[in-house]
Amino acid sequence: MSEQPPREKVDNNLHEVTFVVDHLQSVIDLSAYAGRWVAMTGGRVAGVGDTAMSAERLGRRNRLRERLSIFYVEPPEGKPLKLPPLLHRIRPILARQEQPIFLVGGAVRDLLLGDDSHDLDFVVPRNAIRIAFKVADQLGVPAYALDSQRDAGRIVLSEQATTIDFTSFRGPDLEADLRDRDFTINAIALPFAADTDASLIDPCGGQADLEAKLIRMTHASAIAADPIRGLRAVRLALDIDFRLTPEIILSATSSAPQLCQVSVERVRDELIKLLASSRPKEALAYLDTWQILAAILPEVDRLAGVAQSYPHHEDALDHTGSTLNNLVLIERFIVKSIPVTDTKLEKTRLRLVEAQDMLAPYQTRLALYLDRPVTGGLDGWNLLRFSGLFHDVGKVDTARVDEDGRIRFFGHDQTGAQLTGLALKRLRLSNQAITYVKRCVAGHMRPLLLAKETTLSRRAIYRFFRTSQSAGIDIGLLALADHLATYTDSDGGEAWNRLLAVVSQLFDYYFNQYEESVRPAQLLDGSDLIDQLKLEPGPEIGRLLRLIEEAQAAGEVSSFEEALALARQEVLR
Repeated sequence: MSEQPPREKVDNNLHEVTFVVDHLQSVIDLSAYAGRWVAMTGGRVAGVGDTAMSAERLGRRNRLRERLSIFYVEPPEGKPLKLPPLLHRIRPILARQEQPIFLVGGAVRDLLLGDDSHDLDFVVPRNAIRIAFKVADQLGVPAYALDSQRDAGRIVLSEQATTIDFTSFRGPDLEADLRDRDFTINAIALPFAADTDASLIDPCGGQADLEAKLIRMTHASAIAADPIRGLRAVRLALDIDFRLTPEIILSATSSAPQLCQVSVERVRDELIKLLASSRPKEALAYLDTWQILAAILPEVDRLAGVAQSYPHHEDALDHTGSTLNNLVLIERFIVKSIPVTDTKLEKTRLRLVEAQDMLAPYQTRLALYLDRPVTGGLDGWNLLRFSGLFHDVGKVDTARVDEDGRIRFFGHDQTGAQLTGLALKRLRLSNQAITYVKRCVAGHMRPLLLAKETTLSRRAIYRFFRTSQSAGIDIGLLALADHLATYTDSDGGEAWNRLLAVVSQLFDYYFNQYEESVRPAQLLDGSDLIDQLKLEPGPEIGRLLRLIEEAQAAGEVSSFEEALALARQEVLR
């Protein structure tokens, strides 16, 4: 067993929390106490318990006047695990609790895969919500009851964008809890004080499945018992690039109709995570094949098989998936400024390099904008992905075939915005999020139309942002992703150049000329118009103010006198 640094003191009674090291193990054989805590003094065991506190109490009873050290004993010959820094930080606090505490789920899976894990999930025998609040008090951060029925509490570390969850066992003991989980690779536990893989508790063979890169159910009815696990299986397969067993596919498909009985909030939260995947097109394909899409997103499911004319080369559903995949590329290469290295599609790669160069001046501000929090626990990235998902849902209801056989979708943007609002309301997103995504869907064709103009006037830019407001930023990024999905790798070069120039101009005006051309400072107000032009209060006042603001944004008026003269001319017309 590798040597570990001493742990900090816990409180006045629990003198010291540390771990058995090689030289001590060689002198004193503690293997009989593996998986338990011992209180020691003078090289002898004074007390043993399932928790540090119980070992300390028994040791104090036996050695009242002597100084005690408290050790967690691990099975010998384990390999060290690279544990999350947050776990090291909170161990002394967890050692104060009166119950055994086990790290479980994705955090254990990630550490075995060598991935960083920010959120920590713990299980305890009982009173999980109470423990969550106790730990939160020690950390000086907020906590809340995540699920009172399941006795689940959550601690929020907002500065690290991290959560710590505590949940009571699903069953009489830890093994029952693990066997009742979804997939074997998520059914591995680790005592919070352990440092090596010898302490892993793995009743379902999850470590072997990790080695085989396989996602397997813990039991035959795992998905049938909770159909939301079908979505989770898709997300896991894409995130860690593992294979799914045929039993998972069969069970997820047969359980899809029961998703209507699952909490809408759980479906929404799993969908948000799925959309955040780096491979959203594959996610949609899974959901479509397993009939989950029809159960949770009927508006999107209807796009399957909807034919589109050139330059489109996919049906509407596949095009939606390609748009989402291209949003991933745009987020990665343009917003996050990661070097473009993918050469599978050479011309697409070159177009992304062009976009990265042209939009580089806005990269930092784009990232900050998309990082913004949105009511309902979302952020700007989530809203951009939702906009990509729903941008063409209006095509089913607006499809028309011309006499020459060309398929048209006139008005699909506005129809799609209405359908989007209904879908997101059903998923219980916040009103702020719904309004924003609707605005993106309604405006997603605007940059493409502006790119067909010979010049882009200040007036046109003002009108674009007057309608879209700040969603114009998302609309610009979505338009680029939509274009890349519309054309094959060999087509659309000239149209891409025009569109990229338009998006660059839109970003320039929004980020660099906002007060001049997007939302200019008011030159006069309604009272000025009423007093100077002897007008009555009413809708006409608002119309004149909007007319003045547009002329101001276009550079046609710049003073109180010029604004008043424009209003007078309009009244006398």
